[in-house]
Amino acid sequence: HQPMYFLLSQLSLIDLNYISTTVPKMAFNYLLGNKSISFIGCGVQSFFFLTLGGAEALLLTCMAYDRYVAICFPLHYLTRMSKRACVLMTAGSWMTSAINSCAHTAYALHIPYCRSRAINHFFCDVPAMLTLACMDTWLYERTVFASTALFLLFPFITIVCSYGRVLFAVLRMHSEAGRKKAYWTCSTHITVVTLYYAPSFYTYLRSRSLRSPTEDMVLAVFYTILTPVLNPVIYGVKT
Repeated sequence: HQPMYFLLSQLSLIDLNYISTTVPKMAFNYLLGNKSISFIGCGVQSFFFLTLGGAEALLLTCMAYDRYVAICFPLHYLTRMSKRACVLMTAGSWMTSAINSCAHTAYALHIPYCRSRAINHFFCDVPAMLTLACMDTWLYERTVFASTALFLLFPFITIVCSYGRVLFAVLRMHSEAGRKKAYWTCSTHITVVTLYYAPSFYTYLRSRSLRSPTEDMVLAVFYTILTPVLNPVIYGVKT
C-alpha cells in the first residue's frame, strides 16, 4: 500500500493493456496473412492506444515526483504522497488522457479519406492515418503538436527538473549506502523514461514532410512493444 508500489501497479496495468492494443492484432494479421482491420476497430485501437500512451507519460511524471519527495523530503513523504494524493494523480492521468484521446480519435474518424485505405504502419496511428486524408490537415497537425507538448514535452521537462533536484540532494548525502540506494532507485526510472520519451519525441514532434514510414514503424516498436516488455523486468528486478 505504499505510494511507490501503488504507482507501480498502475504502470503495470497500463503496460499490460498498452501492448495488448497493438501486438495481438499485429501477430494475428501476420500469422493469417490478413492485413485488414475494420473502420470501427481502427478507431477503437487508436482510442485505447492514445489513452494508455498519454496515461503512461503522465504516470511516469507522477513517479518522478514520488522519488523527488522520497529523497529530498523524506520526513514529509507520507503527508505529500498520501493515499488521496496518489488516487488523484492516477485518476487525473487516466481522465486527462482519455479526454485527449477521444478528441483525436473522433476527428480522425471524421476526416474524409479518398486515397488508398492502406495504412503504412502496424497499427492505427493517427499521423499515419492523416497521410490518407484528401483534405488539408495542417491545422489538425498543429493540435497534434500541442497535444504532444502537453503529454510528452512538459512532463519530460518536469521529470528532468525533479531528477536534477534529486541528484543535487544525493550529492550532499554523507552516507555512501544512501547515495548508492538513491542512484539505483532513480537509474531504473530514468532508463524507462528514456526508452519511452526519446522515440515518441522523434516521431510526434516532427512535421509530416520530415517523416519516413519505415522510421516511424521502427521507432514505434520502442514505445509500443519494447518499453512495456522491459518495464516489468526493470522494476521487478529492482523491487
